[in-house]
Amino acid sequence: MADWSPSTYLKFEDERTRPARDLLAQVPLTDPKTVIDMGCGPGNSTELLAKRYPQASLTGLDSSPNMLAEARKRLPAASFATADATTWTPEPGTDLVFANAIYQWVPEHLSQLPRVLAALPQGGVLAVQMPDNMAEPSHVLMRETAADGPWASQLADAARLPLPPVRTYYDALKPFASKLDIWHTAYNHVLESPEAIVEWVKSTGLRPFIDPLSPEHREAFLAAYLARIAQAYPRTTDNKVLLRFPRLFIVAVR
Repeated sequence: MADWSPSTYLKFEDERTRPARDLLAQVPLTDPKTVIDMGCGPGNSTELLAKRYPQASLTGLDSSPNMLAEARKRLPAASFATADATTWTPEPGTDLVFANAIYQWVPEHLSQLPRVLAALPQGGVLAVQMPDNMAEPSHVLMRETAADGPWASQLADAARLPLPPVRTYYDALKPFASKLDIWHTAYNHVLESPEAIVEWVKSTGLRPFIDPLSPEHREAFLAAYLARIAQAYPRTTDNKVLLRFPRLFIVAVR
């Protein structure tokens, strides 16, 4: 895929940051010395961590040069570095690994997350949030649109896999955790229009579908997808639309 677009991602900054706030509220640490924001993106989650733990050594990690550049502009006093979530493990003494909406992009994250947790010291915390919306119309219609057009063969493997059941995460992480909390929250984001839903997913879940396409096919794909979205998300009484967005949360204490 092409590099991430911070400006597109941040069009819905308040909505995207809310799950990070909800995740951080459940982290049972009062004074961590070393904090890592894995998949820091444009720094909105890193900013939350900096405000809650001002005395901590805080580092934001991401694989996107564009996102890291935006994060450095946002938080010039913080440290940021390039890292690959598929292989990264924390350095000894890391107290908190905070990972907001990154590990759903790691196909083998069920193996990677236990490695990250096992590397933490006793009492260290791994806090993870991942979208769990592959069964929502927003994503079902991506797959339907991909299968219905001249791009079908090109996009046959574009969709990411759905998240496994909660018990699978519990069984994978519990051998390394003294305490493990796993829950779902389904947000209902009030957006202006079906076009806003398409704009939302263009910066995240829709990227594997549209990034490989030629400009002509990309335009046609988006038009076909928007038509489906407009049918699936009817207007509310005040002419808005509601985007239902389930997310999975995990807080594991080593």
